[in-house]
Amino acid sequence: MPEDPSPVVPTAKKPSLPVSDKLRAYLHRYGRERELPVNYGRLRDFHEAMPLNDAAGQPTLWDTVIYRADEMGPLYEGLKRIYARLKVDGNMTVMQHLYVDRVDFCSFGNSTPFRIRVVNAYNDNQDYFYVKKADASRIYGLELEHLLSPSRLNYLTHGDTLIEEHIAGIPGDVFIERWMNNRELKPIRLAKELVKFNERCFVRLLGDMRSYNFVFVVTPDFEEAQVRIRAMDFDQQSYNGRKNFYLPQFFKENAPLVAYCIRHLRVETALQYQREEQTLMLQRADLAAVRLGYLLDAMVRDPLAPMEKVHALRASLAEHYQRASYLKCATMGALVRENLATLRRVVTAHTQPAASTGARP
Repeated sequence: MPEDPSPVVPTAKKPSLPVSDKLRAYLHRYGRERELPVNYGRLRDFHEAMPLNDAAGQPTLWDTVIYRADEMGPLYEGLKRIYARLKVDGNMTVMQHLYVDRVDFCSFGNSTPFRIRVVNAYNDNQDYFYVKKADASRIYGLELEHLLSPSRLNYLTHGDTLIEEHIAGIPGDVFIERWMNNRELKPIRLAKELVKFNERCFVRLLGDMRSYNFVFVVTPDFEEAQVRIRAMDFDQQSYNGRKNFYLPQFFKENAPLVAYCIRHLRVETALQYQREEQTLMLQRADLAAVRLGYLLDAMVRDPLAPMEKVHALRASLAEHYQRASYLKCATMGALVRENLATLRRVVTAHTQPAASTGARP
């Protein structure tokens, strides 16, 4: 993860994209599209909003919203049923002891989500899920993450509503400030995960992975803690026209992580970890070949970004990989498919030295 002389700068807000018939058919086929008792529009009809502070008393980007007294009971019951569908396929018999404690709203960002806090009445354990306006590029991002990353994602759609589970972890900006130099974390393991995360984002074209858009999951092991990095914001899936927008290493917010990798990894070792993740991504793609094929068929047909962005990105990728085939791609979905094809050629070239692909990693 080398440093970049010209870090990526913020861009204009991405428009919300409708869910196409082809994508909707995919969601039905794989059990993502389900009937829901509450939709996003109903949650927008709140009566009052109050700023929400964190545990230290500092303001957050969230407001706690309050609904009319006659609406709150049925609404919260509907939200509890959604949580049951998300977690136990709708079995309410094991959910009777749960209650909705709070609904928060965030007007910042593309998805303007609602965050629902669900509490266990027996032990006060809490969990969250999110209700958002369905956006096609975000759904593609969620599904690509589910199929091509080490982590599985649970989400549901219905009409113009998207339900997402909470992705637990330490936000990247908090990790940089408080955890990065923790002696309990082995530097090589952390640097390795940064390289692998960087590669995953680039291959599947997930953009805008600044430090506050991904989390670190730290798991104590019998000798040393394990670290995994998970994306938690998928709004910028395959929309931007700049190649570096899909490489987390090039955001100024991630500069401390880049410096950390340079300090602890040799170039040869970083290339090894990059190749490991490329191979793993291909294995995941092969295991989900049929499902991934249906997803990409829908994605190739969806106009996820203006043509000028597609043209700019395909030219950059063609130069990066030295493959003219990118210049034939007419959509962002086609570029994701071409990236996976390139990945296969690159990995095959290194496992079969006699083969010549003309591609470079």
